[in-house]
Amino acid sequence: MNNELLLDTDIIVNVGRGDNGAVAQVNAILKSGSTYISAVTEIELVVGCRNKAELQNLSKLLERFATLPLTPEITKSAITLLKSYRLSHGLLIADALIAATALITGRVLVSGNAKHFSMIKGLQFRPA
Repeated sequence: MNNELLLDTDIIVNVGRGDNGAVAQVNAILKSGSTYISAVTEIELVVGCRNKAELQNLSKLLERFATLPLTPEITKSAITLLKSYRLSHGLLIADALIAATALITGRVLVSGNAKHFSMIKGLQFRPA
């Protein structure tokens, strides 16, 4: 199993809210090795900002992570995941793109939303 981690949006949201458990977990994760987020996570977080101060704080927080861009391979994988799991499990576009990023790049997805990803075959998953 690859030890490089891809953090789901929910973890970064919890850190931004000042959740002590999430902050401690992310600090420990950052000490253990390379840590990434998907471009989709960054997009979701920017959309969630309500003002310039929040956007500034987010930018500062995201400096701690490497952002993985969407690629044609990730896009194709996300489409396949949606065809497989949208109707049966309610998989959403953002989750499909984040899962596809983990699958294509061989990273372990860390999320507090196991139900969003548990059905995806081959996905390396670690609960938050």
